[in-house]
Amino acid sequence: MYLSGIAVNQGVNIHYLDSIQLSDHQSAPIIICPGLSETAEEYEDLLTYLLPRRGIALSFRGRGRSDTPLTNYDLIDHIGDLEAVIKESELKRFHLYGNSRGVSYALGYAQDNQERLLSLVVQDYPAEHKQMTAEWAEDYFDNYLLPTGRNKLIRQQTVKSIQRESTAVQLSKKLGLPILVIRGLLEGSLISDTDLLNYRNYFRNLMVCEFAQSCHNIHMTEKDELYSTIKRYLDGIDQT
Repeated sequence: MYLSGIAVNQGVNIHYLDSIQLSDHQSAPIIICPGLSETAEEYEDLLTYLLPRRGIALSFRGRGRSDTPLTNYDLIDHIGDLEAVIKESELKRFHLYGNSRGVSYALGYAQDNQERLLSLVVQDYPAEHKQMTAEWAEDYFDNYLLPTGRNKLIRQQTVKSIQRESTAVQLSKKLGLPILVIRGLLEGSLISDTDLLNYRNYFRNLMVCEFAQSCHNIHMTEKDELYSTIKRYLDGIDQT
């Protein structure tokens, strides 16, 4: 249904889906940074919902149909994947949306490229890139990926490399672009009240949308309202 493309970041093939063939040019495009174990294909329904707006979703290294290099899984490497897709897609100015750990990659890109962004949508993750523990890698793979079958979407080598190479970074540069912060209110949400206060300190033009029936995986519990919220926000920004 959607254009399946490959962008190359330092020899690593990064797969993405692009709705360009079904879109018009009346609305600014959006690029989607999936969560830790997510792939581009898991955002096809959102791409469809946002039509005729052009949407692009990528699978970061080690996920989905993208290559799995032996090394280079820190923040800068994932930002490079995003930059490669932006270049290949010939995007000039656009909206950027990150979910879960994809927020780190979206915010990391925004730190030095805010002039290219019309808005930023961040979903249920603090403004930081986390360093992961060895215990996390084992627990995440054995007790989440394997039981749910999501090990087919992200390789075990990728999880181990993320744990081994990820460095802690506070993504605290004060930015003036519009940002929508989405968080769940139930236990298990990854944006605490302190994290939300940090967002308010970092961004001058900030809107918050909270989902009372959700913890972290908002798309599993309040999908219709989530998609509607994102669409309304993007449409509103385009009209300003």
